[in-house]
Amino acid sequence: MKMVLCVSWKVEYYKTESGKTPAYDFIVGLPVKMRAKAFREIALLEELGTKIKMPYSRPMGDGIHELRIQFAGDISRVFYFFFVRRKIILTNGFIKKTDQTPPEELQTARDYKSSFERRNKT
Repeated sequence: MKMVLCVSWKVEYYKTESGKTPAYDFIVGLPVKMRAKAFREIALLEELGTKIKMPYSRPMGDGIHELRIQFAGDISRVFYFFFVRRKIILTNGFIKKTDQTPPEELQTARDYKSSFERRNKT
């Protein structure tokens, strides 16, 4: 009998040095149905980890990925990155209103990733 070890990922919210959690604050501020969809997508991300693909997620460069959340024509995105020990760190989110990802949102995710890595050296 062959045993299969199923090791899932652990999702964590990035915390700023002042203690704020931008991604969590964004998600809980969403309308109820969009928030529920966001938490379902996060659960899928936690289950699949690096195996999650389109239409749920896509890479944005520099180790940043976006979790794609859509409900009834409304579109939200939450940025994240992978870290050691099978961790997924959610950084920040935004409501998507145009075809292009706002550069400042992506830069914020990059800055949060750098800050997290600096504070959590392995």
